[in-house]
Amino acid sequence: MALLLSLFLVFSSLFTGPALAATYLEGLLPNGNFEEGPNPSELKKTVIKGKNSLPEWEINGFVEYISGGPQPGGMYFAVAHGIHAVRLGNEASISQSIPVKPGSLYSLTFGASRTCAQEEVLRVSVPPQSGDLPLQTLYSSNGGDTYAWGFRATSNVAKVTFHNPGVQEDPACGPLVDAVAIKELFPPMPTRDNLVKNGGFEEGPHRLINSTNGVLLPPKQEDLTSPLPGWIIESLKAVKFIDSEHFNVPFGLAAVELVAGRESSIAQVLRTVPNKFYNLTFAVGDAKNGCHGSMMVEAFAAKDTLKVPFKSQGKGKFKTVSLKFKAIATRTRITFFSSFYHTRADDFGSLCGPVLDQVKVLSVRS
Repeated sequence: MALLLSLFLVFSSLFTGPALAATYLEGLLPNGNFEEGPNPSELKKTVIKGKNSLPEWEINGFVEYISGGPQPGGMYFAVAHGIHAVRLGNEASISQSIPVKPGSLYSLTFGASRTCAQEEVLRVSVPPQSGDLPLQTLYSSNGGDTYAWGFRATSNVAKVTFHNPGVQEDPACGPLVDAVAIKELFPPMPTRDNLVKNGGFEEGPHRLINSTNGVLLPPKQEDLTSPLPGWIIESLKAVKFIDSEHFNVPFGLAAVELVAGRESSIAQVLRTVPNKFYNLTFAVGDAKNGCHGSMMVEAFAAKDTLKVPFKSQGKGKFKTVSLKFKAIATRTRITFFSSFYHTRADDFGSLCGPVLDQVKVLSVRS
């Protein structure tokens, strides 16, 4: 797999020119889906023996090589992005070093789920940054939760580590990791037509090829470098990055779904001129994913607010609204969150919510 990734970078340089040679990176890490397993002699039942027994990865502690489906003892592990995964016991970790471009922004995308009913945490780190993702909240009932986690490279090699800090009581429990991919992100800039950076959410994390649940973006407390360029995930819980291939998206190829009510919000700080008037426009809709009912998105800009009701019938409809506001400083924060909590009509275990897209801010006359 490492050879394939190197060949990909070489061939991409032939088509994109020397300026981008070996700098842009997107796709699974070498053996990122764990389908290349240890030799049978390096396994004791499911436990991997030896630091370098899992191809392309370095392991520390109690790490299990898991096949999805029913397990001994009556448990069932859902592996949503392939056949195999790894489970991290207390204080166990897996890591891999990858070539990156210093100063560039990257996002990891990975499938992660808890395997026991009690609290489990997955610590993600690329030194000097790390974050703890609590896996207690299940956003989808089939074990297919996919997360993104952003970091900025500080050298030409990034050591990616997934670690179970061991907060649960049962040492036999631990998070399941079933696919790991990476993508280099290009920080968008404001334009003459829009003061909002990445207002259409077109620049975002890698979407795993066999994932249909969207990508969860953790709050800033768990990830200081947002995997959604331009935006701050300000909430207690994640928001979801969705694509037009699997969801209804009002404009373009991607949007954001506010899946956890008031605990699911995003914000951006804009450069503004004090006492000048601006017009904020955005689209609100549903993702055509079984989420229906009375929705409401609340928008804030400077001292002005707007509540946008939306009656969803789950058919992928949307509407565009606007809010005129007056800037009171050189920096103005715009914030969006969902007023209510929703679950899918066909699956009460899957959180969902209104879709936000095409956010624009332009100066207007008073």
